[in-house]
Amino acid sequence: MEQTKRPGFALIGYGGAGGWHIEKVRQLKELIDVRGIYDIDPHKSAAAEKNGLTAYESLEQLLADPSVDFITVAIPNDVHKPVCLRALQAGKHVICEKPVALSSGELEEMIAAAEQNGVLFSVHHNRRWDEDYLAAKKLYEENTLGRVFNIESRVHGSRGIPGDWRNQKEKGGGMVLDWGVHLFDQLLMLTGGLRVTSVFAKLYHVTNTEVDDGFKVFLEFENGLTAQAEVGTSNFISIPRWYMQGENGTAQIDWGVKGKIVMVSDWKNRDAVPVATAAGLTKTMAPRTAETIQEFPLPAICADVKDFYRNFVRAMAGQEQPIVTHSQIRRVMKLMEAVFRSGETGQAVRESI
Repeated sequence: MEQTKRPGFALIGYGGAGGWHIEKVRQLKELIDVRGIYDIDPHKSAAAEKNGLTAYESLEQLLADPSVDFITVAIPNDVHKPVCLRALQAGKHVICEKPVALSSGELEEMIAAAEQNGVLFSVHHNRRWDEDYLAAKKLYEENTLGRVFNIESRVHGSRGIPGDWRNQKEKGGGMVLDWGVHLFDQLLMLTGGLRVTSVFAKLYHVTNTEVDDGFKVFLEFENGLTAQAEVGTSNFISIPRWYMQGENGTAQIDWGVKGKIVMVSDWKNRDAVPVATAAGLTKTMAPRTAETIQEFPLPAICADVKDFYRNFVRAMAGQEQPIVTHSQIRRVMKLMEAVFRSGETGQAVRESI
């Protein structure tokens, strides 16, 4: 690929996620030449053409187009592997939507195909650019709260599991694969390579018996850090997106980087305002007095999710390393598999991930 030539881009799957990809890539017209889309649904092809896009008549036609250098695959989870393999074997660089596959074995087939054909293969872990995650990561890396001993990451909704293919087991549905993959990737990246030593999971089936519509996952890391990842689709009261506890303070982070940091300002003064209950007073669990703590705003965060595509284009040209690596993708896949094993057995999975 000549460095002066804008690489040609095509999309497979013009649904909700696919349309999002197209709009983001179109904003990078100085770097990327959008060639078109392919979708098995003729109505979606017509919608793409109405939006000024070329709609390929078949997957074969798209893969045979020499002007297409790289492809994003945004289709149901169960067909990621066969479509990605065809694209890789056609010599196209490939970005796959998350979750990359339904098993580690499928992932290894895709990685092997990329290596055999000398092309790049990556996964679109777009939630690495969420400002709330980046704020939590900054607090952890800069030791703002002192030694962090517990991290909680949650996403909750109140409308049940989506009614499309995401509620079908054979399509790779369920919340572990839909949202868990994001939370697990974020926690693994935030903790900077710390190995997970224990995984315990509880999967819920409140509105759907076929796939999980929520879960709670408890992780232990090699340095003693604990983390909780939680997704629910039947929760009607908002709770913090992130909750981080350190020796010297606590942080609460909500969507849009709203929240606060509360730090101890006077360790010697441990006085508290007693809490009165019907059964009597308690001072042990009462809040500290105002003069012994101090509240701070969360760090300002600015992120651009299009940096994923900027990096991928430069990686194709040999100018950068891919920002989402095979080893990172493997860890997320293995963690999800441990979550499913724990959920099925009711036992903690103790292995190094």
